[in-house]
Amino acid sequence: MRKAQVTRDTNETQIAVSINLDGSGRSKLATGVPFLDHMLDQVARHGLVDLEVQATGDLHIDAHHTVEDIGITLGQAVAKALGGKKGIRRYGHAYVPLDEALSRVVVDFSGRPGLEYHVEYARALVGEFDVDLTHEFFQGFVNHAGVTMHIDNLRGDNAHHQCETVFKAFARALRMAVEPDTRAGGRIPSTKGRL
Repeated sequence: MRKAQVTRDTNETQIAVSINLDGSGRSKLATGVPFLDHMLDQVARHGLVDLEVQATGDLHIDAHHTVEDIGITLGQAVAKALGGKKGIRRYGHAYVPLDEALSRVVVDFSGRPGLEYHVEYARALVGEFDVDLTHEFFQGFVNHAGVTMHIDNLRGDNAHHQCETVFKAFARALRMAVEPDTRAGGRIPSTKGRL
């Protein structure tokens, strides 16, 4: 089983992430940011990973440090669980609709962090959640998972729907990319011999 546990302790946040990439979609989430819990539940359920996230942070200021640091820690946990990346598909992509909203996420476990993020939200807040923080979450993730990721919201009028389609598409793309490729024979999916 490809599992990892990672903690991150700073003056601003204390984060603990546990992930099983070969899970069944279970989640146990307590981030202090209810909308982020809802989005991370989508990642577990649609990515078919078991995910636990416990976080405390300086929410009296705002949710920025907590959301970003959870992205960082999740990225570290995924990288640790994958190890040398032998035999994975490496690439993943997904389109996910939710009513009027449609998003596409494409991921490459290349070892090279890079994020192309193109989401223009219909409004700035979903409840009390600042949608700008989704960019910070994914930037933290790609930097520490060592992935290249393209995120595009193709359409949408409802910010909740837009954000949810992004997270669901991320989950499905992640699931595809880390899936064992039985035809690869356990090889590293790169002509370089490493990722």
